[in-house]
Amino acid sequence: MIERYSRKEIASVWSEENKFKIWLDIELLAIEARAHLKEIPKSVYNKIKSKARFNIQRIKQIEEKVHHDVIAFITDVARNIGEEGKLIHYGMTSSDVLDTCLAVQIKQASKILLDDLEKLKNTLRKLALQHKNLICIGRTHGVHAELTTYGLKFALWYDDITRNIERLKIATQNAAVGKISGAVGTYEHLNPEVEEYVCEKLGIKPARISTQIVQRDVHAEYLLTLALIASSLEKFATEIRHLQKTEVREVEEPFVEGQRGSSAMPHKRNPILCERIAGLARLIRTNAFASLENINLWHERDISHSSVERIIFPDTTILLDYIIEKMNFVLANLKFNPDQIKKNVELTRGLIHSQKVLLSLIEKGLSRDEAYKLVQANAMKVWDTDTDLKTELIKDPKITKYLNASEIEKIFDSSKLLERVDYIFGRLGLN
Repeated sequence: MIERYSRKEIASVWSEENKFKIWLDIELLAIEARAHLKEIPKSVYNKIKSKARFNIQRIKQIEEKVHHDVIAFITDVARNIGEEGKLIHYGMTSSDVLDTCLAVQIKQASKILLDDLEKLKNTLRKLALQHKNLICIGRTHGVHAELTTYGLKFALWYDDITRNIERLKIATQNAAVGKISGAVGTYEHLNPEVEEYVCEKLGIKPARISTQIVQRDVHAEYLLTLALIASSLEKFATEIRHLQKTEVREVEEPFVEGQRGSSAMPHKRNPILCERIAGLARLIRTNAFASLENINLWHERDISHSSVERIIFPDTTILLDYIIEKMNFVLANLKFNPDQIKKNVELTRGLIHSQKVLLSLIEKGLSRDEAYKLVQANAMKVWDTDTDLKTELIKDPKITKYLNASEIEKIFDSSKLLERVDYIFGRLGLN
């Protein structure tokens, strides 16, 4: 009954056509439930169902006069039905329709977003396995630290997306909550079984308790989850932007034939897609903040949340769908510069192995403080001259007193790093 949207266009989830179809489903299901409860004849329900339809243009014309979208909708539908049209919306309030519809739309949008995330996860899996042993420099505080691999970078992002998929599934389940409980949530005019019937048919859950509305914390949780996903994408984008800097230039986002980077400088290849992802992630987080503001409403409800939600739900889901697709495109077409990656590994002339020297001296019996001072003294010479750490260590009698040339040479062998990569990949199920 509700699978009418195009999976290629998340915007269609929020279209007027889809919204009114869901509204009509809700109204008809409520009447069908009453027929099952024998409150009205089944023949009456069948007659209503056969005649029930809507016309978007007429709804807009009625709304211009009554200034109420749900009243305009039920007025148009009831006119098409005739005398039995009086049973449309019986015992219900507008939010019974609006909130239940929103739950369905959330579920529809999430199906598309989850599909997007699975595709991105698969791309990251391929990248992690392909570049599992591509050694590169790891950076902390923006400064060269120790060696890592590009496979580990992508494995980390793979795990991020795995968590985000699970978060979105849980948040969707919690937010896909409907209600048909009346003006203040007391079921005064409708049997609670109507609500249960409608929600079950729509594939959502009934709220355990409601006022005139479903409580907005469940929607805030959903939008905050979308913001978390966007923030993960921004993290990926920021890393790629750093790695594309001219002085780093280890990877680059795709630059397609005919593309131009600057109106002034023909040489430019800028990370515009990653910058766009980072910018739109900010907007998604802003929308999530607005959802938090919607939690606090007067008494059994006010309408201050309504106008906000008409913007933040379509915009946030559409934006997230867009930036997931863009990130997937960037990653699937990422350009690697192996020579530059190797050059950056060697840039600090062995300083990245300083901790291994430290630990080797400790194993020889030095205190950590004594060992640290010896290694740091040699490391500072490398920072300030054109020498390299291995040479300085071999020249320093305070070092060679504990480590011979063969032991020092072994310290600069990076093969042990790759053994640990296998261990990490195994924990992630990447094999």
